[in-house]
Amino acid sequence: MKTSVLDRFLRYVQIDTQSDPGSESFPSTAKQRDLSNLLAVELLEIGISDAHVDEHGYVYATIPSNSNKTQIPVICFCSHVDTSPDVSGANVKPVIHKNWDGSDIALPDDHTQVLRIGELHDLDQQIGNDIITASGKTLLGADNKAGVAEIMAAAEYLVNHPEIRHGDIKILFTPDEEVGRGTEKVDLAKLGADYGYTVDGEAVGTLENETFSADSVRITISGVSTHPGYGLGKLENAVKIAADILAKLPKDTLSPETTSDKEGFIHPVQVEGIQEKVTISFIIRDFTTAGLHEKEAFLKGILDEVLKQYPNSTADFKVQEQYRNMKEVLDKYPQIIENAEEAMQRAGLDPVCRSIRGGTDGSRLSFMGLPCPNIFAGEHAFHSKLEWVSVQDMEKAVEVIVNLARVWEEKA
Repeated sequence: MKTSVLDRFLRYVQIDTQSDPGSESFPSTAKQRDLSNLLAVELLEIGISDAHVDEHGYVYATIPSNSNKTQIPVICFCSHVDTSPDVSGANVKPVIHKNWDGSDIALPDDHTQVLRIGELHDLDQQIGNDIITASGKTLLGADNKAGVAEIMAAAEYLVNHPEIRHGDIKILFTPDEEVGRGTEKVDLAKLGADYGYTVDGEAVGTLENETFSADSVRITISGVSTHPGYGLGKLENAVKIAADILAKLPKDTLSPETTSDKEGFIHPVQVEGIQEKVTISFIIRDFTTAGLHEKEAFLKGILDEVLKQYPNSTADFKVQEQYRNMKEVLDKYPQIIENAEEAMQRAGLDPVCRSIRGGTDGSRLSFMGLPCPNIFAGEHAFHSKLEWVSVQDMEKAVEVIVNLARVWEEKA
């Protein structure tokens, strides 16, 4: 019996899979495996015989080719099972607002959480659709369980409709995407795909082929500690040094709250320590690697300027690469985007290719050797209690995934 994308989604979001940025284990939380194990079982029940969860919590599966053609590229569809650490993902209670009429949606368990047209991007496009939200106490988990449910529903459809010709289709579900570790232990040789698509995007019809490039910076300040009663001429408080650095960041530019479109930023995300030693963690974002380096040099200049006032203190400035703009890779393989656009057009959509002010597993996968843009899953207001998705957008995503399998076979 066919399981609808809605039924799958409602089931998956009630499984708590929140990842943990402070954990050193992999996956960062064992509970992510609860969903991974369920997905592997369901894929086996669909009839995909090699579906399994590996020792790191990744789900791998193959829908074998049913085409006589032998040169069809192997395509992978990928989503992540974890949800954001920013808002609780435990005891999610999904609510369906059927045939929504455009009025405000006050969430039942917290009436201060309200979805309103004009305040939430793309909500005005959903009048008449069935909107799914959480109850107001948690996030919904549409990021990225909408994508998971869509891939699962598309896989079942392809298995049950052998008249749709396709090459080998690979399925990959990853843990820990939300904490930046989603591709850390993926085995691309085992996966065996030529090209991929993450299903982790926003508005219906959108296709993201460009992301931020990203680095992290950690500044560790070593001050001079002494008893405050006898600190005259001796004490150099690392807490105050950190405060001086943060105070010199621009107020009207170079921050997430003051930038948009292709503008990058310097964003402090954590400060911890005592008067002897303080660490400040930053994320640096730009659409070019050169832009990243400019911002890192700007931040290093602030550090050097501040340290001149504290001659006996030192600081370590450490840059860590996180991911790079996938467009640098995808531009070499235009057929990936062209086929996605055709798949959307066949579903009656007007595809919109755009940039994303963030990153996906596809950013890293592209540079690891699996060119991988991001297609829409319908998820909106990610990482918040106002997160929502519509049933109709999820159904359209399933149609696009099926169309993609067909298009790659036809063009081989």
